[in-house]
Amino acid sequence: MTARAGMTPARTLLFAVAGGAAVGNLYWAQPLLDDIASSLGTSAAVAGLLVTLTQVGYALGILLVVPLGDVLDRRRLIPGVLAASAVALLFAAVAPSFAVLLVALALVGLTTVAGQLLIPLAGDLADPSARGRVVGTIASGVLTGILVSRTVSGLVADAFGWRAIYVVAAGAALLFAVLLRRAIPELDRRDRVRYPTLIASVFRAVAAHRAVRVTLVISSAMFAVFTMFWTALTFLLSAEPFGYSTSAIGLVGLAGLAGAVAAQRVGRLHDRGVSVPVTGAAIAVVLVSLVVAGLGARSIVVVLVAVVLLDVGVQATNVLNQTRLFAIDPAARSRLNTAFVTANFIGGAIGSALASVLWNAGGWTAVTVGGAVLVGFALTVWAVHRHRGLVVTARA
Repeated sequence: MTARAGMTPARTLLFAVAGGAAVGNLYWAQPLLDDIASSLGTSAAVAGLLVTLTQVGYALGILLVVPLGDVLDRRRLIPGVLAASAVALLFAAVAPSFAVLLVALALVGLTTVAGQLLIPLAGDLADPSARGRVVGTIASGVLTGILVSRTVSGLVADAFGWRAIYVVAAGAALLFAVLLRRAIPELDRRDRVRYPTLIASVFRAVAAHRAVRVTLVISSAMFAVFTMFWTALTFLLSAEPFGYSTSAIGLVGLAGLAGAVAAQRVGRLHDRGVSVPVTGAAIAVVLVSLVVAGLGARSIVVVLVAVVLLDVGVQATNVLNQTRLFAIDPAARSRLNTAFVTANFIGGAIGSALASVLWNAGGWTAVTVGGAVLVGFALTVWAVHRHRGLVVTARA
């Protein structure tokens, strides 16, 4: 590694912004489904497949592309992935039919994994004493991208039509490809590994470390709670006594930016050696948020307080779990990140499904009780393993 290597403040900021811009590609279509359906002659319900196919493509990208970060030159890989994403985005912008748009957005999902390549790269470049802070800052950028993408998409579409956001996103991807090609330092060559062996080693890395398995269980449970809450919150706010419009519900979602601030700050606590106890405290905060949400379901002020508490707790847990994984095996950080994101994706899918089931069974009360049960499970796993299973000796 050359003398230019290291996570300077400028490089950290660039990684955070680029990661946020990349992950935003997954969510451009969500507020535009009615416009897209009208434009391409289909129903809004069928247009919802666009979001599903994008997420499926992203899951495949996490599994098939992100592990390459452990064996290929990331100074070439990451800009290359961004360039491929730009091509897919332009394909979406000019799609003449709904079927073609489905294919284009699946490819967008497959190639929009730059953020998940940048986070383990930052873990490699950062000084061990500052790794938590750096990873937290970049994770904060990724979360901010998720939260603001829907708002940006709606504003651009209102002004220029739904296709414009994909043109803008393609331009941003190309810009970041150029900037990152210059900003990522020369890195030591890594041993070549056959691709099937590389993918199989993701599962071996999980099996080899108890701390990885425990961390993934906690993380997936917390992400299930996160998606369950946010999915059901749409049902709550669109019904009486609120009756909010889609745009108003979107504005409520901006309260989740508190979680981005928490993600940026909490990494410093990992650097101070208190990752495990703070993880337990963050899980407890999520439990409190669900109690608040359940008791104050008819007050938007109380709901907003619950949103802030939940996002702070979940995102703090997320950053601490991710940073802990990076300390376990430096040579496998991209593969461990693949396992981490995949576990979260599975938890998120379960949470979304449970939200509908619980809402139909017992409304908001059932959702908050179900969420509390999941949090209780995560807290129990943390309590059982806090002295051994979650303790990791930091490695460079």
